[in-house]
Amino acid sequence: MAKVYDALQRAERERKRAASDVMPSVAPLDVPAAPPKARAKLRPAKAKRSLVARLRDRLGRQSVVDTSAEVNKRRISVLQPDSYVAEQFRALRGRIDALAEQRPIRTVVVSSPMAGEGKTTASINLACVTAMSVGRRVLLIDCDMRKPKVHQALGLRPEAGLAEVLAGKVAFEDAVITIEGMNLDVLAVRSRPSNPSELLGSPRMRELVEKVAGSYDRVILDTPAALGLPDAKAVSELADGVVVVVRADVTSQQDLEAALEALDRRRLLGLVLNGAHVDHGRYGYTS
Repeated sequence: MAKVYDALQRAERERKRAASDVMPSVAPLDVPAAPPKARAKLRPAKAKRSLVARLRDRLGRQSVVDTSAEVNKRRISVLQPDSYVAEQFRALRGRIDALAEQRPIRTVVVSSPMAGEGKTTASINLACVTAMSVGRRVLLIDCDMRKPKVHQALGLRPEAGLAEVLAGKVAFEDAVITIEGMNLDVLAVRSRPSNPSELLGSPRMRELVEKVAGSYDRVILDTPAALGLPDAKAVSELADGVVVVVRADVTSQQDLEAALEALDRRRLLGLVLNGAHVDHGRYGYTS
């Protein structure tokens, strides 16, 4: 775990030296069973602030409507399949495949400590590059019924979604959308229910995950942020593994540790470091 914090700190220094912003990328990192007792703090000035205060700040920054550039970043592996960023998501896919040789990994939750750290970008691109594999069927489920973004990024207009399926109003087969030209199905969000936590923690959700795990080679579940809401924890308990996305110069050590505890370390497949400048401004891997 110490190298995760070191990578975040190095990324922060690089970002401060960088003159411009470019497309985000990811770097998969190993997660040990338990973190070392001594480690450098990422942002000591903010680490003592309450979770409620940090959530308010983050929600305030997320209130701006997404630009077309932000939407395109979430589907970079489709728009630019030969890009350096797309290759990094392929590396993440390969890492999960390697772990799947040791134990079954059909269902993968992608979450982050707080909003705005890149979990939806990681979910979509991981699903897309996995679907590019020959002979694989992949399902992407948007489990964020509070602020869904998957349908927008993929240009979908669902007539029904996860909430309707869990409420028993629509069959899964009638709500799922197949992406043309790819072995990728998407269960998006159509309506925003008043009880998303209860729906995600319901027996219907468990039945749905068990059903799709038997029908698809890989299921990616994009959840809300892990802190402040019970949604991500409820879904992670149904999955074979969890990937946590952290963002350089954004995610604090305090929030990362809290998220790892909430999501159960035993299910962790690894961490993804998003938005790290390396090699004089080029985005890439950190270790």
